[in-house]
Amino acid sequence: LANLLLENNTLQLPIEQRFHSTYLLYCWALAKLKMLVSLTAALRGARPIAWRSLSTTGLARASHGHDVTETSSIDFTKPMYCERREVPLPEVRFVSQLTPEQKALKEKETGSWKELTKEEKIALYRISFNHSYEEMKNKSQEWKTIVGGVFYFLAFSGLLLLWQRIYVYGPVPHTLSEEWVAAQTKKMIDMRVNPVTGFSSHWDYEKNEWKK
Repeated sequence: LANLLLENNTLQLPIEQRFHSTYLLYCWALAKLKMLVSLTAALRGARPIAWRSLSTTGLARASHGHDVTETSSIDFTKPMYCERREVPLPEVRFVSQLTPEQKALKEKETGSWKELTKEEKIALYRISFNHSYEEMKNKSQEWKTIVGGVFYFLAFSGLLLLWQRIYVYGPVPHTLSEEWVAAQTKKMIDMRVNPVTGFSSHWDYEKNEWKK
């Protein structure tokens, strides 16, 4: 922003035009930042919540460390996997298309469960369910990201305002000094400005002090 202002000679403009130019540059920088955040989310593979809730194959298996070699389209004519705390038992399994390792594990499941290890039992559970009931009761940690983003933009806005105060705005007008304000107040009282319900109505001219 500083380089853009210097290149456009913005610092040599009147204070009103400087403020307007700085505001436009601020909006431009904010739009570029939003575009960068969206691009970063897309590159990281972020998808809408509706897609994540409906997906029962590739992305779901990848979240549990399964080997995903191909993806398939969603058949909306069949029941969808949906789990909630109110209804913890979905109509269909979480993983609809099993890998060879998962098929072998399902075959082993038909035998004695004493031969299954703890890891294999957990893997079998993850085939049918995405989360356990205890995991569904855990609160989301998304609020940390939201609070962090809010503080980030507050800090950025504070730095921008500080930069504007130093390099964009001019010196404080002399009419805001204590001496000038006191003289202006005395003159308004002497002129009896708004004596009925306004400024001078709060001044006691007999006692020469503000009314209590």
